[in-house]
Amino acid sequence: MKRAHQAARSARQTAMGGIFRALVAIFISVTTVYVASAPAAQAQAYRFARIEVEGNTRIETGTILSYAGIEPGAAVSAGQLNAAYQNIVDSGLFETVSLEPRGGTLVIVVQEHPTINRISIEGNSRLKDEALASVLRSQPRRVYSPSVAEQDAAAIVQAYEQAGRLAATVEPVIIRRSNNRVDLVFEVSEGRVVEVERISFVGNREFSDRRLRRVLESKQAGLFRQLIQRDTFIGDRLQFDRQVLTDFYRSRGYVDFEILSVASEFSRERNAFFVTFTVQEGQRYRYGNISATSNLPEINVPEYEDAIRIRAGQVYSPGGVDNTIARLERLAVQQDLDFIRVEPRVTRDDRNLLLHIEFAIVRGPRIFVERIDIEGNATTLDRVIRRQFTAVEGDPFNPREIREAASRIKALGFFETAEVNPREGSGPDQVIVDVDVEEKPTGSLGFGATYSSSAGFGLTFNFSERNFLGRGQALSFDVSTGSGTGTYAFSFREPAFLGRDVAYSFSASYTSTNSTLNTNYDTTLGNVTTGFQFPMNEFTRLGVNAFGRVTEVSNVSSTPPNDSSAILQAEAARGLEWVLGAGYDVEYRTLRRGLNPDAGVLFRWSQDFAGIAGDVSYMKSEALAVAETKIMNDEVTLRAIFEGGALNSLDGSNSRVVDRFFLNGKMRGFDYYGVGPRDLGAGNRDALGGNLFAVAKFEAEFPLGLPEEYGIHGGVFVDVGSVWGLDNTAGTGGPVDDSFNIRSAAGVSLFWDTPLGPLRFNYSKALKKEAYDIEREFEVTISTQF
Repeated sequence: MKRAHQAARSARQTAMGGIFRALVAIFISVTTVYVASAPAAQAQAYRFARIEVEGNTRIETGTILSYAGIEPGAAVSAGQLNAAYQNIVDSGLFETVSLEPRGGTLVIVVQEHPTINRISIEGNSRLKDEALASVLRSQPRRVYSPSVAEQDAAAIVQAYEQAGRLAATVEPVIIRRSNNRVDLVFEVSEGRVVEVERISFVGNREFSDRRLRRVLESKQAGLFRQLIQRDTFIGDRLQFDRQVLTDFYRSRGYVDFEILSVASEFSRERNAFFVTFTVQEGQRYRYGNISATSNLPEINVPEYEDAIRIRAGQVYSPGGVDNTIARLERLAVQQDLDFIRVEPRVTRDDRNLLLHIEFAIVRGPRIFVERIDIEGNATTLDRVIRRQFTAVEGDPFNPREIREAASRIKALGFFETAEVNPREGSGPDQVIVDVDVEEKPTGSLGFGATYSSSAGFGLTFNFSERNFLGRGQALSFDVSTGSGTGTYAFSFREPAFLGRDVAYSFSASYTSTNSTLNTNYDTTLGNVTTGFQFPMNEFTRLGVNAFGRVTEVSNVSSTPPNDSSAILQAEAARGLEWVLGAGYDVEYRTLRRGLNPDAGVLFRWSQDFAGIAGDVSYMKSEALAVAETKIMNDEVTLRAIFEGGALNSLDGSNSRVVDRFFLNGKMRGFDYYGVGPRDLGAGNRDALGGNLFAVAKFEAEFPLGLPEEYGIHGGVFVDVGSVWGLDNTAGTGGPVDDSFNIRSAAGVSLFWDTPLGPLRFNYSKALKKEAYDIEREFEVTISTQF
């Protein structure tokens, strides 16, 4: 039995061994055959007698075959089939693609992308649909493309990043509709606004962080973070901040100023940025020796040296150098000298911190302006942009003039962006100037309510357009009503009359007042003025005008005990009067645009001559002088303002209260119609105004130590002035005080840069006054910018 079992086991083992050996032999045979036949399979070529396309409805069959690149009857490898498949997929026209050999026919089966039925944006509240739709490339009734939809989603995210919402996400989703149509929906998750929590500086010694923050476009988040949008973090804005900060230092003589780095760090809570500017100020340089040289025989060097305005010892400013170059090159043009260039050659004196500048007058290359191409101005007419260039087609090319034209185009305020770039024209001596602009809104329409401490509550309506019909013209219409007053005004201005640097203006207004604001009579004033203004030199402009006026004084009380002065009663008896006249004004201004960015002056002189026709004849003269400077590293602004005026009759007639001067708004500490000559024998003692006035105001503005982002700073002031002189005091029945009585007041101011405008709160106290003057201790006004 045992042997039988052993024999059986031995037989099974022998059988199993044979089967194993047979399987190994088969495996080796199959592997050998596979390896031997592999090159043959790879080298196999296909031939298709026909190529058919299925599934296409909008795309032509020929178009699909051109993508495939397979010819009927030609040998096609597997690699070529794969390339044909990939080419059709990469066309972006189809949702699915397959290549199916069916005998001698190759069938290309495609499923076209659907057509977009409608596009919607969901989840957005901070940015409107209209604003986001403008960045989309996908459009209804066009073929849906997944790649374009992804690009659109990225564009929406970028729009939110520009608005400071760095955490915004956008997901494009399609909803299938019938007839191979889809609705494309962009699902938006806006996230939170990321603000600039703090802006700080490292390396600044001469100027405080607070002063430098005022230079930047970006602002810190502060008390009004919900209203002020400039505290939103926008990465692109930092590049602009780098430029304006560099310009600030360079214009004050720091020629070696450098921004070493700008670091923007996310807060730990990831809801705000901390921005740090690391700067290297360097030393402050002044002008040393200033001279002009030239080897050109037609250049009279002393004449050009006389045209230089910068002087040794002044703080160096690139603007001063640029203005000098422009002045010298304009002088060459006036002398009919073309292709004259002025090259500033600077020699540094590091020991004495001086920059010696030699203005070399040389002959430049003979290059002409072939043409000026303008693009992007959908509303603004070409001529509005072209007149910013002093050069036209065919003129000598001057790179500096092109840069100045670019600055003037940007200063128009009509465009979001304006790029001016020259490129080579049809020849090496020709230049084409490309102007690429992007329009922005230039009109406004407003309704509102107002409050003034002098006029009480009122309603306003205003419409203005700074680029009327794309012609660069300014148009405005204003209506305002207050307690006892009403004003209606219309104005129009053409900045380039007949295409020249001459501004034409027209304005009309109608104002009526009743017995309020410390008066007991009504007035009516209608005025129409038209005139021209043109430059006399770099800082001076001259204006001439003609005007027509209608005036009336009415409802003057003659009944005691509230009777008005006999002077006012006599003026009211004259009834409605009209006059035609002409005038001129001259303004010299270096404030904000002179050689010194920290100081400047403004002088304005005007005279009106009434009596060309009408009921009255007089000459009215007014003068304004302003001097301003910054001290203590630009932290404190000192300002002195002087005003004066005189009204002289030309026909011996008496002046009227509607023509005489008052100190309304000119002197703080006193109420409207609260200062000036009065009839002391009259019952109501109305202010009569004066034929002469003079005011001197001295004020200082300074920081209060509050965070700069609040936009709050303080000031102190002292005002001294008087209004005096009447020419009809005889026969009034009582004493009239029209003498030169000095008034003075002092006070403190609080300046607040609000989103609604720069407000000024004044608290003042009269130091010297007359017994009949009316004081006003507190007032709120719009901060005046000269």
